[in-house]
Amino acid sequence: VQLQASGGGLVQAGDSLRLSCAVSGQTLSLYTIGWFRQAPGKERESVGSILWSAGNTHYADSAKGRFTISRDRAKKTVYLRMDSLAPEDTADYYCVARFRTSSNYNYWGPGTLVTVSS
Repeated sequence: VQLQASGGGLVQAGDSLRLSCAVSGQTLSLYTIGWFRQAPGKERESVGSILWSAGNTHYADSAKGRFTISRDRAKKTVYLRMDSLAPEDTADYYCVARFRTSSNYNYWGPGTLVTVSS
């Protein structure tokens, strides 16, 4: 599985932003696609994930209510919509994938930087 995230940029606090992740590979229905982020000087953390086949989503507590993950199977793209952005959301955001029965994300794409100014 190959992943390419895009859509990062500089926004102001309170703005919304949608990141995209182009996914390629075979048998995507066997994978879960996730989003991670890493803020400067902090550990990497999970944002949430979506099961490619059924579209079931799961969110980290920090993302619940503000972030929405969706996917377009025809376009082979996963989206991360972020609302009410705050400076603490500033981070590199990574699109990742794991086999649906695995607990480890073994596939990582390059990050896209989101900077939220106050």
